[in-house]
Amino acid sequence: MFKGSITALVTPFKNGAVDEKAVIALTERQIAAGTHGLVPCGTTGESATLTFAEHMRVVEIVTEVAGGQVPVIAGTGSNSTAVAIENQRRASDLGVDAGLVVAPYYNKPNPEGLYQHFKAIHDAVELPIIVYNVPGRTVIDIDAETVARIATLERVVGIKDATGDMARISRHRALIDSDFAQLSGDDPSALGFNATGGVGAISVTSNVAPALCAQFQDATLSGDWDTARELNDRLMPLHHALFTSSSPGPTKYAMSVLGVTNTEMRLPLTEPNEASNAAVRAALVHAGLLDQA
Repeated sequence: MFKGSITALVTPFKNGAVDEKAVIALTERQIAAGTHGLVPCGTTGESATLTFAEHMRVVEIVTEVAGGQVPVIAGTGSNSTAVAIENQRRASDLGVDAGLVVAPYYNKPNPEGLYQHFKAIHDAVELPIIVYNVPGRTVIDIDAETVARIATLERVVGIKDATGDMARISRHRALIDSDFAQLSGDDPSALGFNATGGVGAISVTSNVAPALCAQFQDATLSGDWDTARELNDRLMPLHHALFTSSSPGPTKYAMSVLGVTNTEMRLPLTEPNEASNAAVRAALVHAGLLDQA
């Protein structure tokens, strides 16, 4: 179920509030473009700035609009185990297909604490879990041995690995059952990730270029590496440009250039500077999504 191009959706705002009409439009756009799955309220969705009610309302809208056409993986993680359980329980009630549970940030738990965190969430709610390992944001890295231990839990079905470490995929394969879905959380290394044994990506870039990202993932999954490399070359400048300022600022800017949504974010995030915007425009041209920068 969890493979291919899975978009880590931005959360659109209007005058400081979640723009529910835009959430609907963005979800419909993704599905029409061939996206294989959706992640509302992850890091790219600015989940850290959403209230619980806002968070779950976005999840509810995306799930309703998707209507089973593609799987929905709701961002449910927290550095508080109790809060993560509450998020997971509500997301399950809303009918999502899995919860994306990030490693507990700030607390810096040891491997035993990491395992017990995921076990508590697993035992409390009968909803599949995808582990999210993103040391650049959480400070803590879930090593392969700890991932393997967490993966022994029945409803832990995969991982979003944003380390960019290609050796991780093979290490996970050696330690974990082959049904465990390995998803990249790092767009620039997604080609190598899939070549090494991954089955897709939870992507930031697919907010901007959903069709190209879906085509790229389809090519890798079918073994058409020539097409995959060609598409990867088109997308690579965009992958990098979208992180020339704090994410999702450049992503929302790119989407605004394409007429998809506005650039509004919530503090402490602010809009990218002109150098970042120029890099985004040039990358859109390179990808064939814009005529001129």
